Amino acid sequence: MSGYLSKVRSLNPPLVLPGVYCPQEDTALLAGALSEEPLPPGADVLDVGTGTGALALQAARRGSRVTAVDVSWRAVCTTRANAWLTGASVSVRRGNLFHPVRGRSFDLILSNPPYVPAPTGGRPPRGRARAWDAGHNGRFVLDRVCREAPALLRPGGVLLIVHSELSDSGRTVGHLREAGLKAAVTRRHHIAFGPVLRTRKDWLRERGLLSAADEKEELVVVRAELPL
Repeated sequence: MSGYLSKVRSLNPPLVLPGVYCPQEDTALLAGALSEEPLPPGADVLDVGTGTGALALQAARRGSRVTAVDVSWRAVCTTRANAWLTGASVSVRRGNLFHPVRGRSFDLILSNPPYVPAPTGGRPPRGRARAWDAGHNGRFVLDRVCREAPALLRPGGVLLIVHSELSDSGRTVGHLREAGLKAAVTRRHHIAFGPVLRTRKDWLRERGLLSAADEKEELVVVRAELPL
């Protein structure tokens, strides 16, 4: 765990406005997958749901042309400030998922969407909870990413998504394969329950998403590539 905590700390940008999702273990897992992608200089990269911009900044440091999107104005302001403070070239846009980049295509799309199953069901989350709550099955945003992202990939382009196994990586892989992509889980990592899951353990067990013995959450990265 210490290695992942160190990785999380290394991802912390200079500024995080209140209410913006800070880099966590899921960010670090996706950052590791990003570091292994063979991106040529000038590759077009989209970071959707950018938060603090940590992943967008990492991609920009590799010479990519990076566009970062978030629905939260605070996240947009945070990412713009962090790009300016670090000298990174990142185009930051405010909007719901892929709407701000309709008509464009990318070599790489990064997504760390909300994925935590929530007892509130179909009621839209508010405030900071927008960064993690995703309906009863945790797929309110994930299913949209699976539907909409493939159309934005160039031939040979790659989609990297991180989420919890609680929200069903098999379903993610299946949706992306149905869309014509080569998809598989490429990274896994177990972490102790955070504050949100600790408050929902009983509810998750009642729904069969956790067993009585489960005390850790499994995070996964799904990699999907559009064939040439």
